[in-house]
Amino acid sequence: MDRETLRKLEMLNQLSLTEAQKDEVIDFFAKRDSELDIINKIDTENTERMVHVMPVLTVVREDVASQPFSRDDLQKGAPETDEGYWCVPKVME
Repeated sequence: MDRETLRKLEMLNQLSLTEAQKDEVIDFFAKRDSELDIINKIDTENTERMVHVMPVLTVVREDVASQPFSRDDLQKGAPETDEGYWCVPKVME
């Protein structure tokens, strides 16, 4: 990255960087570019392409409707009930 590109990015993103910050950003991208050059030199000619690093397994189970709890079991913890409904204090007037 050069100073002109950084200036354009500053304008697009409405940033105001100090000279020290600009130098830091330029140094960061210069280091990143040199690391990418090293990675790009690796021979990947005989490497098989992959979409996922780990195998993707989809576990599918039968979709069966069930009622694990009864209404009475769930309402045992209620402070007060009325005809199968929980009674709660009034929140709004």
